[in-house]
Amino acid sequence: MDKKRQFNIWYFVVAFLLFSTLQGWLEQRRTFSDIPYSQFEQDLEEGRIARVQVSDDRVIGEFKEADKNGKTRFSANRIPQDLATKLSKHNIEYGGVIEKPSVFGTLLSWVLPVLIFFGLWMLLMRFAGKKMGGMGGGFMNVGKSKAKVYVENDTGVTFEDVAGVDEAKDELIEVVNFLKQPEQYGRLGATVPKGVLLVGPPGTGKTLMAKAVAGEAGVPFFSISGSEFVEMFVGVGAARVRDLFEEARKKAPAIIFIDELDALGGARGANPGGSNSEREQTLNQLLVELDGFDSKSGIVLLGATNRPEILDPALLRAGRFDRQVLVDRPDKPGRIAILNIHMKKITENSDVNAEQIAALTPGMTGADLANLVNEAALLATRRNADTVTMDDFNNAIERIIAGLEKRNRLLNPKERETVAYHEMGHALVAMALPGTDQVHKVSIIPRGIGALGYTIQRPTEDRFLMSRQELKDKIAVLLGGRAAELLVFDHLSTGASDDIKRATQIARSMVTRYGMDPELGYVAYETTEGQNHLGNAQVNRVYSEGVAREIDNSVLEIITDDANRALAILELNKDLLLKTSEALLQKETLDFDDLQALAGNIKQQPATDTGSPTERLKYSQSNFEDTRNSDSV
Repeated sequence: MDKKRQFNIWYFVVAFLLFSTLQGWLEQRRTFSDIPYSQFEQDLEEGRIARVQVSDDRVIGEFKEADKNGKTRFSANRIPQDLATKLSKHNIEYGGVIEKPSVFGTLLSWVLPVLIFFGLWMLLMRFAGKKMGGMGGGFMNVGKSKAKVYVENDTGVTFEDVAGVDEAKDELIEVVNFLKQPEQYGRLGATVPKGVLLVGPPGTGKTLMAKAVAGEAGVPFFSISGSEFVEMFVGVGAARVRDLFEEARKKAPAIIFIDELDALGGARGANPGGSNSEREQTLNQLLVELDGFDSKSGIVLLGATNRPEILDPALLRAGRFDRQVLVDRPDKPGRIAILNIHMKKITENSDVNAEQIAALTPGMTGADLANLVNEAALLATRRNADTVTMDDFNNAIERIIAGLEKRNRLLNPKERETVAYHEMGHALVAMALPGTDQVHKVSIIPRGIGALGYTIQRPTEDRFLMSRQELKDKIAVLLGGRAAELLVFDHLSTGASDDIKRATQIARSMVTRYGMDPELGYVAYETTEGQNHLGNAQVNRVYSEGVAREIDNSVLEIITDDANRALAILELNKDLLLKTSEALLQKETLDFDDLQALAGNIKQQPATDTGSPTERLKYSQSNFEDTRNSDSV
């Protein structure tokens, strides 16, 4: 409701109250004759009074005949009876007086309470409207759309600012060109897609792509989050959907962008035990609006989500979201392009190499790389440098991966020595096994929450497939720290708990997901539902108790074999382990150059030797075979 209309309502209310008050006052003045109390007693004795109504302070009545002024009704103010008697003895005219408020006071006494009540009511309604998300804070606007409208280049982002997702960019460039040149693209009968759904992990640039569309399209761009449609009252979200599409049709051609679509478009009936009528009605209204799209109206709906597996199937069918575009983690060329965009904002040194940084950051998203560049600039600023160097980037990568250095965390000499041998165990096993990722740095400086030391490996290239042997080598590297502790100190510590957990996860995946156990066969005993980009998909385990025992035994066999391999490698290189661990205790950190100098001195275990050179980690082979061959109930 606009301010002009609100003012008009206020004028009407005030005028109505003034008219009612004045009308009552004039009516009383026109029909009543105010007479003294003595006149009333005289008229009473002379029999001119027809009827009387008596109150505490007034006498109101009617004459039998109209008086000289033509009035048939009268009113008189009462006075105490004893005083009236005394005054009558002296033939004095007397009457009571009641102080009457002024006309302004009367109006104020009537109007002010009403105005106060009405003002409080409006204030409460405005507050309730804000709580329920009414646009502009008005209660009557609770069903209005809260979409932000961007026109042309207001977002300040174009496709030149987007890199690493070339396929997704090509899809959206086509949509933008379709809106700009509908005749050219429609000459063969094609129509613009109704909806484009951007899916991918968090931080890959889905929202940035939408902002780039806003900057390139040159048409009105409506941006809103899916959670803003869902409110407490049933029907509010559906009303907002209707309002949003009505506004878009008025400004067509236009683009509507709904971020976090999963908050609105979750599958209906997914939770039989509960209900959410508001969300389901909102989704139904969205489906209806998508069906009502005119292909010639020039309205395109963009959606973004990282949980496509929970979306309602009716929302994903052709004719609603015609295209689903994957915005995935960038590969190495994509990371180089992203780094080049972000590094334009900083003052970099000549030694900074975007290709080298990209090689050190596999798996990082666009948001991660932007944060990396910013962290490197902050580190350079902290040391009062004029430019950002490659060392700043290396330190920033370590800070993001391993956490913040904690040089104030003091370890006793025994713990510090254990950590040094543990980390060098990882490094030497990794350097001894062919095909493993390069060891970039080894340090015994505590980082993060619980890391007392760390060994950083960097892949030389992006990998999408791994063989069984490569997975087993990865397990052997993880268990190299535990093997070094056992070899040097002949005892076990809790420092390898995270290594064991990760090694067990890899071994279990080899058996249950990748079909790498020859006895259990090429069967997937564990599956995940849907296409999940958050890394927390629900795992379905489908196997009997007997198969579960076989899986546990197979995992144990893989872990035992690789632990023995790691121990065998360290036994062959025990002198080097002792020497490098002492150097690590003195320097606290061995960088890539220090480690490369050791590479030529490492003795590699023969490839055919997968036996167990020591009995310390070897489980009883006879017991192990008995376990695998025993019948399970």
